[in-house]
Amino acid sequence: MCSNYNTINNDGNVPIKAWTQGVPFEIEAQQQLNNIASLPLIHSHIAVMPDVHMGKGATIGSVIPSVDAVIPAAVGVDIGCGMVATKTSLTANQLPDNLASIRHAFEAAVPHGRTGGKRGKRDRGAWHNIPDIVASEWQKLVLRFEKICAKHPAIKKSNHVNHLGTMGTGNHFLELCLDENNAVWIMLHSGSRGVGNRIGTYFIELAKQEMQRHQIHLPDMDLAYLKEGSDYFDDYVEAVEWAQDFAAKNREIMMFNAIKALRSQISTPFTTAEMAVNCHHNYISREHHFGKDCYVTRKGAVRAQKGEMGIIPGSMGARSFIVRGLGNPDSFNSCSHGAGRIMSRTKAKKVFNVKDQIAATEGVECRKDEAVIDEIPHAYKDIEKVMAAQQDLVEVVHTLKQIVCVKG
Repeated sequence: MCSNYNTINNDGNVPIKAWTQGVPFEIEAQQQLNNIASLPLIHSHIAVMPDVHMGKGATIGSVIPSVDAVIPAAVGVDIGCGMVATKTSLTANQLPDNLASIRHAFEAAVPHGRTGGKRGKRDRGAWHNIPDIVASEWQKLVLRFEKICAKHPAIKKSNHVNHLGTMGTGNHFLELCLDENNAVWIMLHSGSRGVGNRIGTYFIELAKQEMQRHQIHLPDMDLAYLKEGSDYFDDYVEAVEWAQDFAAKNREIMMFNAIKALRSQISTPFTTAEMAVNCHHNYISREHHFGKDCYVTRKGAVRAQKGEMGIIPGSMGARSFIVRGLGNPDSFNSCSHGAGRIMSRTKAKKVFNVKDQIAATEGVECRKDEAVIDEIPHAYKDIEKVMAAQQDLVEVVHTLKQIVCVKG
């Protein structure tokens, strides 16, 4: 397979293979990747996706293979964050002319956002009364959770069941989309919510303590790692795999409730069985690459094994893509997880205003107020260029354009 990457070689470090032709690749992200590449646990090379940008702990849009160790901050605190998309049997002409009722139904069906500084019943982004479907699905997760908490009680002091089936904030979203044939899709983006954040934060701190205890000096303490056989390695992997299962279940419940909400607004009966994709893009996976078993950390990247389906969303005013993996070994069978930011949230709010947001989301039924300016499409890379840079990683199966968008 002909690969479309640039190789960055650093003295004494593993190479960095970057699928960044034609897209911005900030110097700060390159330095962060150089720091990761200097670690002794990295296997073969680091793969960089075209949506790359600097992140907390590790670079977003990076694929990091490690042997006998994992870096908790490389996974981050939104463990198992990812996407789900479902194609319906509806077509555009079966939708109402005014889509506001569908947006409001979505907003009522899926808790989203967060009441600043509030938890529990005062937080609009959490369940106040646990619905039956959430209680039922939680029972499939709770025994493993209790086992983890028995060893690490601090993890229990988190939002868990009351966040199952909720969206969260920031770039998390729920959308109604049309594909190239005007078929209607539902697509959403979320992860492991409060409990994943607690697990990530907790083990990142433990990893830092391990580095200090063993006097291991790092270019960045956020790259603190846990080695196999160490006190917390097995516990972390167990907790991460549980959080990833929580995240996938979280998306399933939200999709179930979103479909139910759409049915309440559409007189035409419809089905949803034709195609559904549910994929992580912040997670750890045990895989075999270049002759070794390793832990692959995808930080803002989707697994794209040959034939495997994935989702690459654009911003709230741009196109999104249902893709099929081409199984490129140099990328560790991976692709980008979206467009990737080119501007911080703070800067976006300073540079753009509500008028800009209205213009950028023309034709989309969504909020168009100051609170979502940080998600304006201009704060993201051009998704068309991002897709062009990874033509050897995935092939496009469906192209989606949102017509309703609910932001966290």
